[in-house]
Amino acid sequence: MPIDLKAYFQRIGYDGRPAATLDTLRALHGLHPAAIPFENLSSFAALPVPLDLPSLEQKLLRDARGGYCFEQNTLFLEVLQALGFRVSALGARVLWGQPADDAITPRSHALLKVELPEGTYLADVGFGVMVLTAPLKLELDTVQPTPHEAFRVIRGAEGEMRMQAQVRDDWKTLYRFDLTPAFPVDYEVSNWYVSTYPSSHFRTGLMIARAVPGRRYGLRNRSFSIHNLGGESSQRELATVAELVQVLERDFGIRVPRTTEMYAAFQRLF
Repeated sequence: MPIDLKAYFQRIGYDGRPAATLDTLRALHGLHPAAIPFENLSSFAALPVPLDLPSLEQKLLRDARGGYCFEQNTLFLEVLQALGFRVSALGARVLWGQPADDAITPRSHALLKVELPEGTYLADVGFGVMVLTAPLKLELDTVQPTPHEAFRVIRGAEGEMRMQAQVRDDWKTLYRFDLTPAFPVDYEVSNWYVSTYPSSHFRTGLMIARAVPGRRYGLRNRSFSIHNLGGESSQRELATVAELVQVLERDFGIRVPRTTEMYAAFQRLF
């Protein structure tokens, strides 16, 4: 069953004439992170996180929810394939927040490779607080601007590459990866791990992010931050479940499920 492109375009606010071109890829990649936030509400509440297309369409397109990398990039993969793009799935090892770029971490992140006449591009609409808002051309050591921060891909050890973002005056590594194709079963295994392993960050803490023009919103447990591009950033601690729900709905655009499981998970933060 093909993806409901009409529902997807309505969700992200795209009204162009889609074709398998670089301009279309850039347009979709910019709109997607603004409309469909990164969030782990389901895994935080110990609820299932299915990756089948009907479930993704229901959650991300119709229920005004978001998701994390395996959900976001699986959905984006389906969209791009339906539009005629030559796209394949990849896997990555997250290094964001790690003390060293050679840390050994599981292959717990999803990203995409897109082949275009202009060259090979990387697409990733699911990396939380530092999500790409434009595709990157796969050119090593080339600084590439996006509507938000500048990014680059550098050479790593043993044929790997590293995705980096310029945060103020520093280059921060997001993850390391290679071009070995990932198959749906690979995403299923990694998704099961991050959503069910008791000490997984996706089980033990709340992580929400949204990138809108000129601004990034982030929420880590009760800490709510707003980063204005080229300007000041602010951060405050949320005090109540009601305030948390208000921020999720107002600033992240998430329709919060009014379920016992969800509110019990929220209570753990206070």
